[in-house]
Amino acid sequence: MTPPLSATARAKANDADPAVARVERPTPAGVNAPGFGSDVIADALRALDIPYIALTPGASYRGLHDSIVNYLGNTKPQMLLCLHEEAAVAIAHGYAKVTGKAMVTAVHSNVGLMHATMAMFNAWCDRMPVIVLGATGPVDAAKRRPWIDWIHTARDQGALVREYTKWDDQPSSPGAAREAILRGTWIANTAPYGPVYINFDAEVQEAKVAEPLPPIDVARYMPQVATAAPAELIRQAADILKGAKQVLLLAGRTSRSTPPPCRSRGHSPRPCGRRPARGGPARASPGCRGRAHHRWAALPRRGARRRSRRLPAPDSGPRPSRTGAGQA
Repeated sequence: MTPPLSATARAKANDADPAVARVERPTPAGVNAPGFGSDVIADALRALDIPYIALTPGASYRGLHDSIVNYLGNTKPQMLLCLHEEAAVAIAHGYAKVTGKAMVTAVHSNVGLMHATMAMFNAWCDRMPVIVLGATGPVDAAKRRPWIDWIHTARDQGALVREYTKWDDQPSSPGAAREAILRGTWIANTAPYGPVYINFDAEVQEAKVAEPLPPIDVARYMPQVATAAPAELIRQAADILKGAKQVLLLAGRTSRSTPPPCRSRGHSPRPCGRRPARGGPARASPGCRGRAHHRWAALPRRGARRRSRRLPAPDSGPRPSRTGAGQA
């Protein structure tokens, strides 16, 4: 009997689960060129080869919702309907933990963003890439509907989550919206990972595209970024360690690679890190868990404390008294 594909294997295919894909398939409009700003946004999402977008429908991004259904035919990305914005972001958070890549989620205006804040904070603390799309407006007050558009419009909506997102933006044209999605995806998927927030003006979504936008190379916005400390700082740290008599290293999150980081040659005679789940990529939790390490500097046992009292104290010279005696 052939075992079913794991979640990781399905995610590697960069496509929606066929069983899920058959749930809703609207008849495409047959349009092959973006006619509205939201079509440009939808095209950018498809160019990133993201299979799903988890969302709770909201009127502020009705243009994007319409483009995903009628322009893209609800494929790449396919909508995952959620009952709460926090659940939508949590799904994207879990997708990132399994695949190591960011998934898209959409939240409604200021109220939906406030619902999503806790899940975004969780992704921030877990250092997981998540792309959160939001909407507001119309920013132009003369084009707002009475009452409802006014209470769902904020001047700086990204300020709600700016303290725990890597980057946020509010583009004011279809071309800028396309670039913001590509740039936000790059930033979210660059270590250290984290959520990004992109806020779209309702007027930009529903405005007709005056002229076709020039083609854009997605690979230009997805450079392979290698993060490392400057060589000069590494040399300074090496000099400090060479001159130290006793060294204590306190490490937090050390690596996302599969082998434990303490397997480096010459540093530890045995590994101590925990391997990720079978069949999955490296997890965001630190590969070297301090308390599990055999060199963990913790309180010794009671008997060890008794023995330590008999050890001579290091010779540090005469201790000056409070009156100043003994000082040079």
